[in-house]
Amino acid sequence: IGDLQILLSNIHHISREIGRPVSVLAQKNTKAKAVFANDKQHVDEVIDLGRKDFFNIINKIKSRKFDQVYIYSDSIRLYLIALFSGIPRKKIYHYPFFSKKGKNFFKTAQEFTEGILQKKINSASKIYWDKDDIEKTKIKYNITNDVKNYIIAPSASGENKIWPTKNFIRLIEDLNKKHPSKFFIAAGPDDKNLVKEIMDSSMGKRCVSLCNLTIEEIIPILASCNVGISNDTGFGHLAANLNVKVLMIFCSSPCNYGLWNENIKIILPIGETIESFIGYNANANHKISFDEVLKKSIELIS
Repeated sequence: IGDLQILLSNIHHISREIGRPVSVLAQKNTKAKAVFANDKQHVDEVIDLGRKDFFNIINKIKSRKFDQVYIYSDSIRLYLIALFSGIPRKKIYHYPFFSKKGKNFFKTAQEFTEGILQKKINSASKIYWDKDDIEKTKIKYNITNDVKNYIIAPSASGENKIWPTKNFIRLIEDLNKKHPSKFFIAAGPDDKNLVKEIMDSSMGKRCVSLCNLTIEEIIPILASCNVGISNDTGFGHLAANLNVKVLMIFCSSPCNYGLWNENIKIILPIGETIESFIGYNANANHKISFDEVLKKSIELIS
C-alpha cells in the first residue's frame, strides 16, 4: 500500500501528460482498485498482477493493445511481459535491470518519470474520494470537531519496524489528557492481537478498531481525521495522500520513505539524522524517544 502511495504522483503526471486515463497493473496487496475507485480522470482500469503471473497476464495485456508502458521496477519478468504483449520495445520504459537495490525509492521513481516526461514533477499527490461519502462517514462514526480525531497505525510489515504497542497506549493516554480525543486504530486483519492490546487498555473506550473494515471503508475515515501517528506503514502513507498531517516513526526502514510528502513528519531513533540513519535492519524499536513523539504529536494537532 505504501509503495503505491509514493508512486501515485508519477501515475497522475503520466496521465496528464498523455491526456487520458491510464491502466495500472498492480499486485492486489497494493489495494490499487480501492485507491483509484474515485479517480477515473487518471486511471480507468486496474489489472491485478499475481506474484507468479506470466502467460496469463500477457494474454490480458495483449488483448488491450497498449502502445506504451512505464515499469517502476528493474524486473526482467515485467519487461518480458510487456514485450511479449506486443508493446514496441522503444515504448517500454523501465528501470535498468538489477539497479533498484539500495536506491532511494521515491527519488528513483521521480527521476525516472522526469526523465521520460522531460519536466519536473511533485512527488506528493492525492487520493481522490467522493466528498459525500466522507460526510456520511463522519456521521456514521461521529467524527466531529468537538474532539481531536487521530489515526493510530501501530502495525507494520515487520516486527522490527513496530514501535512497542505499550508506547502507543501511553501516547494516546497523554494526548487525551491534553485534549479530549478519539482514536481510530488502523491495522489489517493479521494485526488483530496488536489492536486488541490497545482496545483492552484503559483507553479502549476512546478507540475505534478498523481491523474488520475494507480499504474502501477506511479511506473516508482517514480523510476525516486531524492527525495520523504511525509506524512506516501503508495507512500512514494513505493518510498523507488524503491531506492528513502524519507523524511517522522509523524504527528499521529507510527514512526516505517519509520524505516524499510534506504532510509527513518523521521520527528517528535517538542520535540519528536523515543523513546517518540507514534504516534497514536497524532494530531501533526501543531507541525512539517517547517525549519527542508526544511533543511532535501535540505540535501537529495544535
